Amino acid sequence: MNLSTCMRIGLSGVLLTTMATAQPVHAHDGSHGLIPEEILNRPIARHRGIGSAHQKVSTASSQAQGFYDQGLAYLHSYVWVEAARSFRQALRSDAHLGMAYLGLADAYIGLQDAAGARAMCEKARGLERYMSATERAWVTIRDRELEYIESRGDAEKYAAYRHTVDQAIQANPRDAWLLVQRGLAEEASPYTHGQASGAASLPFYQKALELDPQNIAAFHYTIHANENMGNLHAALEQSATYARLAYAIPHAHHMCGHELMRMGRTEEAIQEFVKTNALEESEYKMEGIPAQYDWHHAHNLQLMAMNYELLGQMKTAEKLLRRAFALPAYTEFIAYNRRAWPEFLVDRGRFEEALTAAHELAGSQWPMARLAAHTLAGEADLGLNRVDEARKELALARAEAEQVSERVLAALPYPAALEAALLLGEGRTQEGEALYVKVEQSSMAMPGPDGWVGAIFVLDSIARAARAAGDWELAQYTAEQMIQHDPYYAGGHFAIGLVAEHAGEKAGSREMFAAAEKYWSHADADLPELVTARRKLGNEQ
Repeated sequence: MNLSTCMRIGLSGVLLTTMATAQPVHAHDGSHGLIPEEILNRPIARHRGIGSAHQKVSTASSQAQGFYDQGLAYLHSYVWVEAARSFRQALRSDAHLGMAYLGLADAYIGLQDAAGARAMCEKARGLERYMSATERAWVTIRDRELEYIESRGDAEKYAAYRHTVDQAIQANPRDAWLLVQRGLAEEASPYTHGQASGAASLPFYQKALELDPQNIAAFHYTIHANENMGNLHAALEQSATYARLAYAIPHAHHMCGHELMRMGRTEEAIQEFVKTNALEESEYKMEGIPAQYDWHHAHNLQLMAMNYELLGQMKTAEKLLRRAFALPAYTEFIAYNRRAWPEFLVDRGRFEEALTAAHELAGSQWPMARLAAHTLAGEADLGLNRVDEARKELALARAEAEQVSERVLAALPYPAALEAALLLGEGRTQEGEALYVKVEQSSMAMPGPDGWVGAIFVLDSIARAARAAGDWELAQYTAEQMIQHDPYYAGGHFAIGLVAEHAGEKAGSREMFAAAEKYWSHADADLPELVTARRKLGNEQ
């Protein structure tokens, strides 16, 4: 096959929007109580360092207004638990503050508890007589948004939701919060909450900032939009400001890490993830809230671990991935992300351990997690030369894939990567290559930071599989894609070095091994790839 032309095939924007987020696109199954109500109902004090958010609401209580604004600030920085607590604290000062119930509904959407969100929306509707006309419009907006969630993606419900926001803006064209909501409504799913924003959303956030320059929600989502559009320098500058304005918000520092990572400033990115973790751990200890109830905690641990992997510091990465894997998952996407641990073990050739972790993951209640688990178990079986067992795992993975939406499945490396490996092993080279290239396309097309760094390790895994199968054309193509995707990753240079060496290009291979050694300058001294590169260069230490 002509591998050089394969990357010209693109993926749909809808698919990218769907999978660039930290949340799934479908609604929760309707069960209530993903996080104990006792935690969400705990009293909370006023906090500093969370950014500025103010929306005048119908209350005579300054305390209610203050806690409502605090809830907004937390809500739009993805601190769902503290947002819910703040809105409830506002209601303790003014039981008739219907907007606080709407804030709670939005917090429950963030927690992926659609039933909880619906209950809060209905409570708000019961207080409409205390609301202004604009606030009553917000009840309708939230109601339409929930109808869209509950419909599981019905296009007419989506149009009705956006139309409702448009009508509210026509009546209140200078309302910054309505403009923020309109930007969010450009995303394919309410669960993405700004993380999938792009060119269509950005003008609404910019207009909101013109009207309210301190609006932390518009500022935060502008960063995500620029990040997803590839405007990394702008996103980095803005994220630094976000971290300064909201210095107590873990996600603000985490976002700085996003941009630094994408720009090859890996060690600086790690420091931001370390700051994020420290803020989270301090908050859990002070508030007595288990880390498992914060979706962001495992997410940050995993991204930090993958950055240590980029540096070749596998021992530190392993510790972080173990911690993340040990955390219980309360949503499908958190459960799916637990795949990072068995995936790491497969990549490091620790196949028996990978099987144990994959089998544990296969006990998840969600099909996406089970899909990843069976695929990774199959890859571990291949590593142990258990081809028949790998085929059984592929069959199990395919069965799980039938429960995942087609557009989500098209973006995942599962189970296609396992099927491609089996095809190469059977000598069906052209079919295996074609499938692997599709996996590479979908992985590299992910615009978000998680997808971007994850693609590096998907490519590295394919390059190893290609070399093991003796498919040096695929190995070369994949190594080149690695360098194109991240020119600072030592593993890409190492992979090209191996290809050049196989082709008898001594000068080219030495150049690539030297580059790998440079980029692994802070790697574990016993990193096998680094040891190999140094041996080939005659630089054994």
